[in-house]
Amino acid sequence: MPDNNLQHKIVDVPTSAPNCVALTLEEVQALSYRVLTHHGLSAAQAQAIARIITAGERDECHSHGLYRLLSCTRTLQNGGVVRDATPVVSDRAPGVVAVDAQFGFSQLAFEVGSKLLIEKVRKTGIAALAINNCYHFSALWPEVEALVEHGVAALALTPSHSWVAPAGGHRPVFGTNPIAFGWPRAGALPYVFDFATSAVARGEIELYRRSGRALPEGWGVDAEGNPSSDASTVLDQGAMLTFGGYKGSALATMIELLAGPLIGDMTSVESRIVDAGAGAAPCHGELVLAFDPQFFSQGDFREDRLRAEKLFAGITDQGARLPSQRRFSARSRSLANGCVQIPEALLKDVQQLLR
Repeated sequence: MPDNNLQHKIVDVPTSAPNCVALTLEEVQALSYRVLTHHGLSAAQAQAIARIITAGERDECHSHGLYRLLSCTRTLQNGGVVRDATPVVSDRAPGVVAVDAQFGFSQLAFEVGSKLLIEKVRKTGIAALAINNCYHFSALWPEVEALVEHGVAALALTPSHSWVAPAGGHRPVFGTNPIAFGWPRAGALPYVFDFATSAVARGEIELYRRSGRALPEGWGVDAEGNPSSDASTVLDQGAMLTFGGYKGSALATMIELLAGPLIGDMTSVESRIVDAGAGAAPCHGELVLAFDPQFFSQGDFREDRLRAEKLFAGITDQGARLPSQRRFSARSRSLANGCVQIPEALLKDVQQLLR
């Protein structure tokens, strides 16, 4: 049934945009948790995912916010997710920690594995976290940001389902294959980027389909490899495209190798075969690397940190913006307003999941 208490709270939250409803971040997290546990997910798994979904809405990354509950519940219904999976952490080597997600979602696996990763990077300067057998649906910036808070630089990468054609081809081989990087900054927000090696995240195309809008040129092709602006054609029959042509294609290949065969897990093609048309979230692995800048410094860590700041100033002083600045501005706005704007149609779809 719909959350009547939530509906009552909505009335008390001021100023919603047209066709939107204002929810507090606490309400977004509570609704996410309720939906996930309603579909049988354990409390620990649901809490980890609810935190990530709330962060997505907070930062106005709408394709990774409440909208993701639709795919999460579809995965719980049709996929092979172990609803009460407890990740198993292995101390594999001085610089390597491995987590078997036990076919649960990746968020909880990262949370438990990152604790040992931080311990290792403090001792070795560089350390790796390999997550295996996880269902993955979210952005990677929450993970690199969580590590950057400890003063380390971080790199994360993962494959997905084979939805993306290589440059010069038209049959899907790659996943959207995101890569994210974070750099800590003293007294300033961290430098963070997170992007798919596809021209756009698949969730963005899904949102275009929901709204009936035509896709921009260069996002996808039909089954014959012809450019298509129809979201359903690209998603259901054709293929997405990499960004930057052969450059994006090469990066996507690198991610397939490092977060697939290197850590003993599946490629995007294999993940889609295992899915067998169920439409569940991709099941595969993830690789996270952490670097301690102070460990690598040749003795003057403060000067090295200033050198990095000069690099950032060289970008911003000419009017260019750093990656994630728009997202950080949205975060500040959401925290100041105390609420976020959720499309009414999406909220109804999410509440329907509680029936």
